[in-house]
Amino acid sequence: MVSELTRESSPEDATDALVDGDRAWAPGTAMAALANRDFRIVWGGTFASNIGTWMQNVLLGAYGYELTHSATFVGVLFFAQLGPLLVLSTVGGVLADALDRRKLLIFGQVAQLVFSLVLAALVVPKHPSHAGIVLCVLAIGIFNALSAPALSAILPTLVPRPDLPGAVSLQSVQMNLSRVIGPAIGAAIYARTGAATVFVINAATYFFAVAGLMLARYDRRPANGGIEERGLARLLSGFRLAWADPLVRRVLTIMFTFSFFSLTFVGLMPALAAKNLHIRPKSEAYGLLYAGFGMGAAIGAICVGTVLARRSKARIARVALVAFAALLAAFGSVHTKAAAYPLAVVLGFAYFSAITSMSTVLQEHLTDNVRGRIMAIWMMAFGGTVPLGVLAGGVVANHSSITLVMLIGAGWALALSWYADLDAVSRPG
Repeated sequence: MVSELTRESSPEDATDALVDGDRAWAPGTAMAALANRDFRIVWGGTFASNIGTWMQNVLLGAYGYELTHSATFVGVLFFAQLGPLLVLSTVGGVLADALDRRKLLIFGQVAQLVFSLVLAALVVPKHPSHAGIVLCVLAIGIFNALSAPALSAILPTLVPRPDLPGAVSLQSVQMNLSRVIGPAIGAAIYARTGAATVFVINAATYFFAVAGLMLARYDRRPANGGIEERGLARLLSGFRLAWADPLVRRVLTIMFTFSFFSLTFVGLMPALAAKNLHIRPKSEAYGLLYAGFGMGAAIGAICVGTVLARRSKARIARVALVAFAALLAAFGSVHTKAAAYPLAVVLGFAYFSAITSMSTVLQEHLTDNVRGRIMAIWMMAFGGTVPLGVLAGGVVANHSSITLVMLIGAGWALALSWYADLDAVSRPG
């Protein structure tokens, strides 16, 4: 039986190379996706916005550690920031499949803009309210969780189906280039003027995303993916669909557990830098360390959509998980800056080679009428579960060592490399 999530092949899926002027691009590559005007507009707007977001995200952890010198408080901030994805992504997924996605996205961007300005005001005093900061970050996280699935849902409508792998790759690229550019700029501003300036600049960048969403031409109507359930059943319909499909079930299981056990280093980077490498979180050296990680991740995502575009994404994911396990163990164990900086780059490369490959496999497998709900669960796994792992990892680090937390994550990633045999479940039975 063919799963209801699997898109049927069509003659259009075998179209010739997309032509941009006199230059032909092979379908499925990043350049072919960029040849589509509306994709470029939305991609560019969200890219600019994400630079500001990662200025704030990364520097928020550094600010929290400087303020309290507590890995636990950093974990709480990280949970407030991304934890809503764990609880509210399913709501956002249903909204993405039932409402005007453009209005939903614009509302979410404007709300995050407003609360970023509030956050800037909160950190101005010499002794700011810890609770106030956490609550404001939580509000930003809530609006992100409610609107983010809609962005994943409109992505396939901006490019022809054959170019979807390139579009997914480019989404990963912009996410990770944002991690490079944002922290590098934010660290310099933070070191010289403080956190408030960083948060105000982030608020301003939301205008780019809003402009892109308003200028692009795409189907604004809800997908109306045959959501017949009501109440709680409707809210949980994405889980029903995911569980019924072996490929989706395996991909999401990998992401939930990988995020909890292996991605704790993302939120605990300030503590790791301070304890193992003697790098102050409020320094350009820390910004460069995180930027190196983001650069490696961006290169990994680019490679999946370019030089590796014709390779099996399922196989890339397995190899990348093995590499990630070895590199995370090394990164968590070194105590010299000279070794940490290059390790951060290749760790980021392995990390997002795996993530981009699995995301591509999933996106190509889904039909548009369920995409919002399934991608909402992906976001829960990818973003929402990480804060839980960071909270647990922060407690373990405070009672033992940050290195132990990294080694646990490395061991789990290695185990997942065996389980991540997506080829075994990608062909309908």
